Amino acid sequence: MMGVERRSMILSDEEKKNTAYHEAGHALVAAMTPGADPVHKVTIIPRGMALGLTMQLPEDDKHTYTREYLEAMLAVLMGGRSAEEIFLGHITTGAGNDIERATDIARNMVCEWGMSELGPLAYGKKEEAIFLGREIAQHRDYSEDTAIQIDKEVKRIVNGGYENAKNLLSKNRDTLERIAQALLEREVIDANEVKLLMEGKPLPEKPRTPPTPPPQAAPSTDPKVVRPELRPRAWIHPRRKPGESVSDSS
Repeated sequence: MMGVERRSMILSDEEKKNTAYHEAGHALVAAMTPGADPVHKVTIIPRGMALGLTMQLPEDDKHTYTREYLEAMLAVLMGGRSAEEIFLGHITTGAGNDIERATDIARNMVCEWGMSELGPLAYGKKEEAIFLGREIAQHRDYSEDTAIQIDKEVKRIVNGGYENAKNLLSKNRDTLERIAQALLEREVIDANEVKLLMEGKPLPEKPRTPPTPPPQAAPSTDPKVVRPELRPRAWIHPRRKPGESVSDSS
């Protein structure tokens, strides 16, 4: 789920700009990386703990993941930080969750899934502490030298995703600028609008918000006045959508 909008959270113009470029980086890398899940929606409206979100929806259910898919996911996660560095000339704490997730994926690729140059080996046995709420503890069953090699492989894999994102964004600077400016103007863009921006086409005009009807007068308490029939009103509940691979700016 994307979470509830926090429109009461006021962002400065500088934070909005940073968030827009950060999310534009995620969106563009996701849209241009083969094997990545398609972009569904991008927003710079704060939701939950995030200042902005790029939401991707898989085309079908996945129960296993290829190395190419995971590498594409890493590039998308690194797209936000890369955009900050290339287009704004600085880096922020907004990529903290992206970096944490990318590191976890890379470590699993090395230690659990055998997707590294160390070969098809598993490192670290997982043990469940049954009497401590079934918390899972990891037992290190490898040498200090192997631990150093694991750290090097994790760093290589994450940096590979970072470099892929930077190279892609550097070659498509104009497209990212269009996406970022559209986010600053509209705050939310969907997959079709991202596609139009990538093709260099103008976006359709935003639908105008209907005027708010004036408040109704309170019913009279005069017994001579007949009260109109009270009809139930329809309530519209915000629809939340799944966000399994989402790259954020927290």
